[in-house]
Amino acid sequence: MMRQRKFANLTHIFARPQRHYHSEKGVWGYKPVAKRNYQVAEDVREARNSQANVYRWVEAFRQHGHKLAAVNPISIKATNSQSELQELNPAFYGLQTQETVRTVGLLSAPQAAQNVGQLEQLLKGIYCGSSASAEFSYVENLEEREWLAKNFESLNTEQLLPDQERCEIAELLIKSQAWDNFMALKFPTVKRYGGEGAESMLAFFWQLLRDSVQENIEHVVLAMPHRGRTSLQAALLQMRPAKVFRKLSGASEFPDNVEGAMSDVISHFHVSEELQVLGKSINFSMVRNPSHLEAANPVAMGKTRSKQQARGEGAFGKSPDGSFGQYVLNVILHGDAAFAGQGINQECLTMAYVPHFEVGGSLHLIVNNQVGFTTPAARGRSTDYSSDLAKSIQAPVFHVNGDDPETLARITNLAFRYQRKFRKDIFIDLNCFRRWGHNELDDPTFTNPLVYKIVHQRESVPDMYTKKLDEEGVLSAEQAKQMRDNYMAHLGEELALAATYQPPPSYFEKQWAGLQLAPSKELTYWDTGLDYGLLHYIGQQSVAYPADFNIHPHLLKTYVTARLKKLKTGVKIDWATAEALAIGSLMYQGHNVRISGEDVGRGTFSHRHAMLVDQETNEMFIPLNNLEGGHGGKLEIAHSILSEEAVLGFEYGMAIDNPQNLIIWEAQFGDFANGAQIIIDAFIVSGETKWMESNALVMLLPHGYDGAASEHSSCRIERFLQLCDSKENAIDGDGVNVHIVNPTTPAQYYHVLRRQLARNFRKPLIVVAPKTLIRLPAATSTHEDFQPGTLFHNVLGDTTVPADQVRKVIICSGKHYYNLVEEREKRQAFDTAIIRLESLCPFPVQELQGQLAQYANVESYIWSQEEHRNMGAWTFVRPRFENLIGNKLQYCGRTEAPTPATGIGKVHKREVDEIVAAPFEL
Repeated sequence: MMRQRKFANLTHIFARPQRHYHSEKGVWGYKPVAKRNYQVAEDVREARNSQANVYRWVEAFRQHGHKLAAVNPISIKATNSQSELQELNPAFYGLQTQETVRTVGLLSAPQAAQNVGQLEQLLKGIYCGSSASAEFSYVENLEEREWLAKNFESLNTEQLLPDQERCEIAELLIKSQAWDNFMALKFPTVKRYGGEGAESMLAFFWQLLRDSVQENIEHVVLAMPHRGRTSLQAALLQMRPAKVFRKLSGASEFPDNVEGAMSDVISHFHVSEELQVLGKSINFSMVRNPSHLEAANPVAMGKTRSKQQARGEGAFGKSPDGSFGQYVLNVILHGDAAFAGQGINQECLTMAYVPHFEVGGSLHLIVNNQVGFTTPAARGRSTDYSSDLAKSIQAPVFHVNGDDPETLARITNLAFRYQRKFRKDIFIDLNCFRRWGHNELDDPTFTNPLVYKIVHQRESVPDMYTKKLDEEGVLSAEQAKQMRDNYMAHLGEELALAATYQPPPSYFEKQWAGLQLAPSKELTYWDTGLDYGLLHYIGQQSVAYPADFNIHPHLLKTYVTARLKKLKTGVKIDWATAEALAIGSLMYQGHNVRISGEDVGRGTFSHRHAMLVDQETNEMFIPLNNLEGGHGGKLEIAHSILSEEAVLGFEYGMAIDNPQNLIIWEAQFGDFANGAQIIIDAFIVSGETKWMESNALVMLLPHGYDGAASEHSSCRIERFLQLCDSKENAIDGDGVNVHIVNPTTPAQYYHVLRRQLARNFRKPLIVVAPKTLIRLPAATSTHEDFQPGTLFHNVLGDTTVPADQVRKVIICSGKHYYNLVEEREKRQAFDTAIIRLESLCPFPVQELQGQLAQYANVESYIWSQEEHRNMGAWTFVRPRFENLIGNKLQYCGRTEAPTPATGIGKVHKREVDEIVAAPFEL
């Protein structure tokens, strides 16, 4: 018996070791969560040990039973038979059909099975049914497995939903179907991506909202693709159908007086509503979605975390418990092919439990249409289930038949309770179908004839469910028809109102109140300087650490001592110090700041060191979070996973939620942002014009040709400039969609960061960030550059040469300036002025005109850059300079090339010499 007991406890021996983080004491945004203490009850262990073979057999059903489940409503192949799975055959464990067993301790829920045959039928009914099956045997945590088994096995013993609740579900399904029918009738040529075939998802949301308000959830944040989106919004989430009908009539979804809104399609519509459920209020908001499938998921995660921060949840509050998700819940809907095929899903799951990215677990629903565009499921993935990626983080999965909305509601409740108890991700795989293929104008029989032969011969899900309720005397056919007729009449009334309907504003409300759109026809200037006494204090605090802290000796010398000296003298203030002054001063004024990216605590180039690590204990310390006085802003250092797309999407989600926080994402090297191009294109640069959704996200993109070859040189300035809506033949205002700067001094960087939150509008900021300038002695600032009355300069003129002697003007941007100045000194070419464009977009026409006006004797204007001619800012600057300044501009720089930079050292050196000399030799 002792040996058996020891065997029963092996799960604890082989349990995954507890994960460790830099700080076990906790830092802003992270607190360690106490380890749960769980033991299987002694009598249960005894029962399992005494019937070890029976228990192994029961466990086999928990592990393999889903393979026999017939949860696919449109399957064209037979379900596996038990004879194909010897693991489920009792004889495999030496058990006979009539052998008597005791189920207590074997099944988690009390059952009445008397022999092996009866137990077999019971297990088949639980794990191999036609409505739901489960996968959780791969979950390593014993408590979670025991909880899942107990609660899933108890579902069959629970009472049916009350008749009133069944009628409520039926009405939602009827409304969903009526919506799609109405749209097909009134707008037959529109791709609406209806929910036909997946109407049961309304039962998921119905249950989710009821569970949420009963658990005092205050806010649900949802990411959802286009399938069935408008029917959900109209049937359950209080969106006015007139808004959709107005849009389909050719008008905007925004009020007529909104300037610059380009709008979006109806399948990307957004809703944010205060709902009343069971007499309680709950805020429900969808994040905006582009057509790039799954791209909205990290955005929802970031928005969720921002709301959790504002609410003081988890590591953002004073509670010793670091668990997130108490009041704000993240929910994500997926398409089956998209979940299996889009890499952003792996990135999001990898982030799920990472400190500074965790949101307390997400609740996932895969709307499994069993086809991706036109690709059959078997050809769209390499795994049995579209949900198999969930296993990468040991998230349980429930497979549910979409024909059974009641079972879906019960499984939703089970998944919700798991998420509440363990604050982990969990998945529901809703097996359903698309009645009309990829869209309503498609013919799916071209590529999937057998599947659609089944689909076209079967009743709809709402019709099947209402028929069932009619047969059970719960909801008569006449009552169901009345529900449909009433809703169709309502939609008819909304359609009649569409021509005169004016959508209410859905922007600059709540936490965004007081902000506005940026002016479209002027550039504004903001005093971002501060008293140097305050900045000196902030700078000192940025390198202060406890007396018992074991700092790295190299950092003590080159970072702490050196910074204190610079601050005291007020000269040679470097890049990292200026950044600390900007961030610390914003914190002092009450703003929270978050820096995210790969190893951002020290910085890619080991320059930032905003996070110190004790060399003896590995404890993490963030000096700026110990600022005294001020208004209590905090700094979150978010070391990210090795991802660009999902992480940048997460940061965007945080930025669109709270305009008073500064959210910074730093690429390890500038062109690594290539991996996040979907987020940049679909959200950051176009979100405001598509959705009237502003943000002040800062992207730091290290850039500079230093001989580091192709992938470590260019942040692809040209791509960002191509994405902006600056005009070639008209003066820009601050209203351009994105601001792009290439600062050359630490003070400029300081001012542009502070300006992000000082303005009464919010714009994303692309910073062409330095590499060599971080430590270049010439690229430093003095205390005077930070004082009150100072600000970010869009153009930096040349004060080192006599204006009346200037015959040539070189215009450049960024790090290249210092090479040109050095070359000018070498040549003693003091008839040449060098002007820096610190802001590329908006293009600073008036400031540039002001600088050029002082040179009356200029004979030539030259644009000089270190990038290749088909890259960099040349093609952006030239038409604006010639059209708006009115002078011819010549080019000096590298010639056209297919790659950003050479990987041959000698070639790089020759190119540098050539492009620096060329402007002076023209």
